[in-house]
Amino acid sequence: MNILILGYGKMGKTIEQLAIERGHTIVAKVDVDKRDEILENLKPEEVDVAIEFTQPDAAPFNIRYCLKNNIPVVSGTTGWLQEKSAIEDYCIEQNGTFFYASNFSIGVNIFFRLNEILAGIMNAYPDYKPSMEEIHHTQKKDAPSGTAITLAEGMLKSLDTKNDWHLEEQAAEGSGQSIAITSKREGEVPGTHIVKYQSEIDTIEIKHEAHTRKGFALGAVLVAEWIKNKKGILGMHDFIKF
Repeated sequence: MNILILGYGKMGKTIEQLAIERGHTIVAKVDVDKRDEILENLKPEEVDVAIEFTQPDAAPFNIRYCLKNNIPVVSGTTGWLQEKSAIEDYCIEQNGTFFYASNFSIGVNIFFRLNEILAGIMNAYPDYKPSMEEIHHTQKKDAPSGTAITLAEGMLKSLDTKNDWHLEEQAAEGSGQSIAITSKREGEVPGTHIVKYQSEIDTIEIKHEAHTRKGFALGAVLVAEWIKNKKGILGMHDFIKF
């Protein structure tokens, strides 16, 4: 399979390594400094799939480029989702293939499901107050993380006493009805997420801690292999069947 890598930071380099180990070919590696030059010389018909992990301000352009040129695109960039509905409309217009996930780790997606199940149970016990903490490396620009937002959305499906989430340092009027998320940026932490329900009596907590970026990168490569010959707007709920 011929893969275009959009975003050649730490994640892009890990994706490259794993893709080559699995027998794939990297046709181009696009970073922000040479994006226009590389894309102008790229032959889209030689690309089977693009894997996109860039920055929030670059993601919409990169995804649109792929859809316009009939390249299936797998995106894991977070922090730009206010434009996601417009991208999905463009995907339908182009009859393209767009797969988005805030986190491609198989373990994290199991954690997403566990989080939803726990929220369903905890809805009957409103004395337990939900909150969340996420910790990432200092290079991560968006806060809270896309994974934390996905976790919060999973909780909100079941918790009748909550209707939103907020960053702890940005607590607003009415935040008693929202889930507080604390975001920390420390060293080279790949990603840690803790969901907590606390009462006066005790605390219930579930946690996912990534040890390396390999789980995220491998998940993206596995999705890129799976997405071949598929059309439309797809996500991890299509890839993983619980």
